[in-house]
Amino acid sequence: MSHPQFDKHRAQLEGALNAIHTRGYWSAFNEMPSPKTYGETAPVDGKLAFESHLGQQFALYQPGQTGWTGGEQSPYGVELAVQYPVCDIEALITAGEKAMDGWRAAGTDGRTGICLEILSRLNQQSFELAHAVMMTTGQGWMMAFQAGAPHAQDRGLEAVAYAYREQKFVPAEATWEKPQGKNPPLVMKKHFELVGRGVGVVVGCGTFPTWNTYPGLFAALATGNAVIVKPHSNAILPAAITVRTIRAVLAENGIDPNLVSLCVTDQRATTQKLVTHKAVKSVDFTGGNVFGQWLIENCRQAQVYAELAGVNNIVIDSTDSYKKMLGNLAFTLSLYSGQMCTTSQAILVPAGGIETDEGHKSYDEVCTDLARAVTGFLSKPEVAHAVLGAIQSAETLKRIEEAGSGKLGTVILAPSKLDNPDFPKAEVRTPVLLACDAGDEAKYMEERFGPISFIVKVADTAAAIALSERIISTHGALTAGVYSTRAEVIDAMTAATWRSKVALSINLTGGVFVNQSAAYSDYHGTGGNPSANASYADSAFVANRFRVVQRRYHV
Repeated sequence: MSHPQFDKHRAQLEGALNAIHTRGYWSAFNEMPSPKTYGETAPVDGKLAFESHLGQQFALYQPGQTGWTGGEQSPYGVELAVQYPVCDIEALITAGEKAMDGWRAAGTDGRTGICLEILSRLNQQSFELAHAVMMTTGQGWMMAFQAGAPHAQDRGLEAVAYAYREQKFVPAEATWEKPQGKNPPLVMKKHFELVGRGVGVVVGCGTFPTWNTYPGLFAALATGNAVIVKPHSNAILPAAITVRTIRAVLAENGIDPNLVSLCVTDQRATTQKLVTHKAVKSVDFTGGNVFGQWLIENCRQAQVYAELAGVNNIVIDSTDSYKKMLGNLAFTLSLYSGQMCTTSQAILVPAGGIETDEGHKSYDEVCTDLARAVTGFLSKPEVAHAVLGAIQSAETLKRIEEAGSGKLGTVILAPSKLDNPDFPKAEVRTPVLLACDAGDEAKYMEERFGPISFIVKVADTAAAIALSERIISTHGALTAGVYSTRAEVIDAMTAATWRSKVALSINLTGGVFVNQSAAYSDYHGTGGNPSANASYADSAFVANRFRVVQRRYHV
C-alpha cells in the first residue's frame, strides 16, 4: 500500500526521475520570488518570519539540551542575536538511532513521500529562508533567494530522486526456485530489507548553508538514516529553520522527529567527536582542505563525501565574440564577490595574445579590457550591490587586502570598498585582477577564496591546456572553461578535462556562467579530482548510504 505523501507528490517525483535521466531543463520550484507563485503576502510574511527569530531563542525541543549559544555576525552588519540549543552529542545520536526503526518501517515510498513533503514545505518558506541566507552569508538578495531556497530545494529533490531510484532497484521479495532434475526443485522465499547505514552528519559551510547542505541531508534521509546537521557557526539560522521544518513534518507523519537534529557548536573538538563517533556512518562536508582532509583521514567508520578547495581555471585561445566573452567573465568574477566554489580564479592567456572578432588582442590588452569590463559592469551601484553582496568573513577581507597590495602579482584592477546605502555596516569589495607569469605558480596555484583572480601569461595555447590539466589534477577544480574558435583546441581541452575529470564550459557568452550549476542536468563536481570526492548528484552519492539485509526460508 502506497504512502499518502508519496501519492500526493508522485508527479513531482516522476518529473525529477525523468529529468535526471534526460538531463534537460526541469525545475520543481520557481526560482523567481514572484507573489504569483508564492502568494501575494509571501514576501512580507517571509521577512516577518525571519525578523521574528532575531534576538530570540530558537527552540527545537531536542533531547539532551544543556544550554543556549549563538554569535552569528551578519556580513551586512545587521544584529541577529539568535540563540540556539546546545545539546549533548550522545543524546542526539542515541535518539536518532532509536528513530531509525520507524523510519525504516516507512519503506522507500514512505520515506520518499515524506522527504518530498518536507521539500514542499521548505519551498513555502522560501522568503524566510532567503532572508536568513542573505543575512548570514552576505549573498545579494536574488542569489540568496534562488540559491538559498528553490535551487537548494531542487538539489535536495534531485538527491531524493536518485535515492528512490537506487532503492527501487532492489525487490522487496523473491521466490527462488532451483531445478533438481528428477527431484523436486529447491524453493525458497527471500525478503530484502533496505536498512540505513547509521547516523549521517552534514557539516555545513558559511557561504551556501542550504545549497551545499540539502544534497547530503536528503540523500542520507531518503535512504533510511538519521541525520545530524552541524551548521557553520556563522550560518546557523538557515539550517535551524530547515531542521525545525523537517522535525515538524516528521512528527505530523508519525515519525519520531529526533530522526533529524541540529548540533550547534563552534568548538572543533566537539565536531571531531561527533563525526568520529562509532554510530556515524556518513559525513557530508563542504569547506577548506585542512579540515576536509582531517575528516577523510580520521572518520574511518564513515563514508565521507567532501567538497574541498580547488583552482578553477579558464583557457582563452580565441573568440568570435570578444565583448560578450568579457561580459560573461566580468559577471563570473563579480558574482557574490567570488565567494563560490565554482568561481574561476586562473585565466590562462597566451603571451602572444589572442585572435578575436575585433582583431588581434595582445596579452596586455586582454588584461586591460577585462578590467574595464568588470568596472563597467559594476558601474551602477544598484547592480554592484545586487551582484557583489557582502564579504562573508574577515579572512576573505584579509586576502583581498593582500592581493590588492601587489604581493601576489601585478595589480590590473585594484579592489574598491563600496558603501551600501541600505546596509551601512556591510563590507563590500569589488574584484581584484592580477597579472602574473605561468612560472609564478606559488601565486595562483592555490585557492584564494574571494574576488581574486589571476590572468596568467602562458607560452601558447598548448601550454595553457597542459597547465590547466596540471592545476586540476594536482590542486582540483569544480569548473573549467575554454574560449576558442578552433575545433582542435576545443577537442584538446575536452580531452584534458576527461583526464583531469572536471566539468568544462565552452565559449560561454550568453546568460549561462561557468560558476552556475543546474540541478537535474549539471553534475556538480565529478569526484575525480582533489576538489571533491563526490558529485551532486549521481548514483554513487546515494547508493552507499543504505544496505540490503536479506532473510530466506524454505517454502
